[in-house]
Amino acid sequence: MSYLDQQQMSTRKMVAIVLVVLLHAVIGYAFVTGLAFNVVKKVVVDLKTFDVNEAAPPPPPPPPDIKLPPPPVAAPPPIVSVQTPVAPPVVTVAPPPPIVAPPPPPAPPPVIQPVRASPRGSMQDLVTSDDYPSASLRNNEEGVTRYRLDVGSDGKVVACTVTGSSGHPALDDVTCRLLQRRARFNPAKDSSGQTTAAVWSGAVRWQIPKD
Repeated sequence: MSYLDQQQMSTRKMVAIVLVVLLHAVIGYAFVTGLAFNVVKKVVVDLKTFDVNEAAPPPPPPPPDIKLPPPPVAAPPPIVSVQTPVAPPVVTVAPPPPIVAPPPPPAPPPVIQPVRASPRGSMQDLVTSDDYPSASLRNNEEGVTRYRLDVGSDGKVVACTVTGSSGHPALDDVTCRLLQRRARFNPAKDSSGQTTAAVWSGAVRWQIPKD
């Protein structure tokens, strides 16, 4: 506020004070002199016309923008968790079952090769020159008789068949008759080891001995 403004305001205050003093003096005189109320009211109204309104002071300047630090943030109290100790459960572990090795697979049955029938002794010794038929000696009959013997599972000859004739029926007949009576065989066996029937083939040479 300038000095001139302050001086004007002081003058106005002085004027107002003087008017108030005069008003009080008039009112007091009215009461003393007993003037009518209307005179006093008129004076009061007239005095109001001289009321001086003081100029409103300018608004104060806004306070400076002061940045205040943020209020301190207190850390929350630590959370203390109280755990009641719990006894661990008792777990009973059963022992593992014994490991039993599976039985080995059965061994395959042995492979048995079939066995052919075999003569007991030499087949050439079964028929000799002593067995020569007398009629064939007189007739000088000679030749080779081929035969086939059917051998049973017991090793005995059950049949004889001439497969190749010597050319002389007497020699052929004697051959089968003697072999069927004299020949014995070790029985043949199949792949399961069981004895079985078999066949044996051979030949007898008929020849007159020379003296």
